[in-house]
Amino acid sequence: MATLPRRFAGSASARWSPISATVALLVALGAIAHATWNLTLKRVGQAPSALLWLTFVVGAIAFAPMGIASLATAQFEWWWVAFATVCGIFEVAYFLLLQRGYRVGDVSLVYPIARGTGPMLSVVGAVVLLGETPSSLALLGVVVIIAGIAVIGLAGSRGPTKPGAKSIVYGLAVGVLIASFTVWDGWSVGTLDLPPVGYYWIALVAQAVLFIPSAFPKDVSLKDTIRRYPVPILTIGVLGPASYILALTAIQLSSVSLVAPAREISVVLVALGGGLLFREPHMGQRLIGSAIVLSGVALLAIG
Repeated sequence: MATLPRRFAGSASARWSPISATVALLVALGAIAHATWNLTLKRVGQAPSALLWLTFVVGAIAFAPMGIASLATAQFEWWWVAFATVCGIFEVAYFLLLQRGYRVGDVSLVYPIARGTGPMLSVVGAVVLLGETPSSLALLGVVVIIAGIAVIGLAGSRGPTKPGAKSIVYGLAVGVLIASFTVWDGWSVGTLDLPPVGYYWIALVAQAVLFIPSAFPKDVSLKDTIRRYPVPILTIGVLGPASYILALTAIQLSSVSLVAPAREISVVLVALGGGLLFREPHMGQRLIGSAIVLSGVALLAIG
């Protein structure tokens, strides 16, 4: 029977290192991938549950060779499955809650609140639970990034239509889930040294299995979904896992408290893409927010 490593039973040691060029590149590539699949999802409108399930299946198949090779190289142990399955549970809950939030609330408010709340709580969790000790300058960068995301997300909030309470509640709830799986995964790959690619591949398989009960409503045909959304299914199915695997790898080389907020530059890309591709309003305020977020990322790199 496989045994857990000694550090599994003890508290995580303080681990923090500045963002290196390699980590910055991983974060940037992950942000581009994350923004691309989000803009793709936006283009197809309100995604049916069957589409989301198919993206999990595509991701599990596409990354199977890399995932299996990663697990084999790292001398796979069966207890890893339990940790990756917890990640899969968080992800399924995240997608279901996010889909519900977009259905009943304001997407332009739910998304930025979620993506702002997530890294903020991730830093708190990384410090309290994982024992990470980021520098004061890096923490200032975190605050600046969160402020920039708020500027982007609240663009137009002073208009005649005020933000709804449901949007705020769902945004905060999704942010809590983001922080939960970010800290959990940071502990798994950063403290326990589970291989990021293999770990998340197991989580993808778990997501595909766990999402089955919600994937096939009576009024949706699986064949029709594949026929209607082949490109979005492939794009989201490949770039979604790729963006997070890149983030997990960056966490393993640095720390949760730095990588979690730094990868939120994808919010900037999505905001700019929304204005350029979909002619969304308030581009001026979103550009200001973008500059604030990039300043925060620079502080992280310096710190």
